[in-house]
Amino acid sequence: MGRMNDPFDTPPRPVEPGEYPVWDEALALVNRDLAATLPERAPLRLTGLPGWEEDEAPHEHVHVALADGTWWGNHLPDGSDADPVSALFAVAEAAQDTVSERLWQAWPVCSEHNLGMHLREADERAVWWCPQDHVRAAVGALDPVQRPPGARRGRGARRA
Repeated sequence: MGRMNDPFDTPPRPVEPGEYPVWDEALALVNRDLAATLPERAPLRLTGLPGWEEDEAPHEHVHVALADGTWWGNHLPDGSDADPVSALFAVAEAAQDTVSERLWQAWPVCSEHNLGMHLREADERAVWWCPQDHVRAAVGALDPVQRPPGARRGRGARRA
């Protein structure tokens, strides 16, 4: 058994567009939802870290990160880029973990019930599901949030 590499020896690197095209396409859909619901946030991006086991085949672990490169949770599962549906589920789930944990807020939130939504499959597509037992929208198709003038934009938001 190989020795574990220190995961902090190598800093995460920004993944360039086109390196993981199926995950890129999935992330573009998720970023539509982020732009619609948290328009003050920069798009999410992919970031990579080398595998940690010395006897692992050379590859990297890819995470969905905030624009500043920070992420939360596990890397995208190996093989989840085998088809667009699997990629979308993996990327949407990782994005939700990162946004919720790094920003300390539920995301995305059902605009009708003000409850955090969950990822589900409906009609062979990834959808955001409200706990009030309804599909809110397909991933990538959330409506823009309509905030009343002067409404808070989240913890730590500043007015211009």
